[in-house]
Amino acid sequence: MIALTRMRLHGFVRTGRAVAPLIAALAVLSILYGGGQAEAGEAYGVSALVAFPVLAWQTKILLDVEPDVQRRLARVALGSAGREIAAGLLAAAAAGLGTIAVALVMPWIFGGVKGEPSSLLIGLGVHLLALGPAVALGALSCRAVTRTAGMGAAVLVTGSVLAIVLGLQGSPAPWLVPPLMAATRFTTSGGTALTALTLAAHATLWTAAAAWAYARLRRDRA
Repeated sequence: MIALTRMRLHGFVRTGRAVAPLIAALAVLSILYGGGQAEAGEAYGVSALVAFPVLAWQTKILLDVEPDVQRRLARVALGSAGREIAAGLLAAAAAGLGTIAVALVMPWIFGGVKGEPSSLLIGLGVHLLALGPAVALGALSCRAVTRTAGMGAAVLVTGSVLAIVLGLQGSPAPWLVPPLMAATRFTTSGGTALTALTLAAHATLWTAAAAWAYARLRRDRA
């Protein structure tokens, strides 16, 4: 499984498909931090929110790199559909960590944050909270599940928009989407340790449910 994970990461980078989401992340973050300094918590909270669709798109691209026949052969070689699916998700998460590293370093390069370098821990936490749901959403929009490029784009865009709309304060069903907006409010206005744990639990459960749906669809459409 580790070998398959490395192969998918290698294919993602070697074919140049990693460039587009990286450029998108750089462009969005440059605009975000180019307007002046902000408190680290506020800056990183907004950064994680805008990075969410980029991370999801990056996951979709990575999972779409592999031809369908090669993906089926990988499943046969591993002898388990679950291991083949997990290898793709691990590769997407590893690629996402690289994008997150860029998001954490860029504000210091642009002078866009106030605070000590220890604020990186805040940024790391809130970006990791967004990573799992982003990988799961990107997986649900990949070609192996949606079959067509149009349907994949629709799933990706709809999921990203709903994550913001349903996450707004006063939303009737905030539990239907990952807690991105709630995390942004938390890093901006502050909160208790219990709130932080609740946000982490919400993100984890949402990721687990979406990943289960992805695995189920992959098995049904293999």
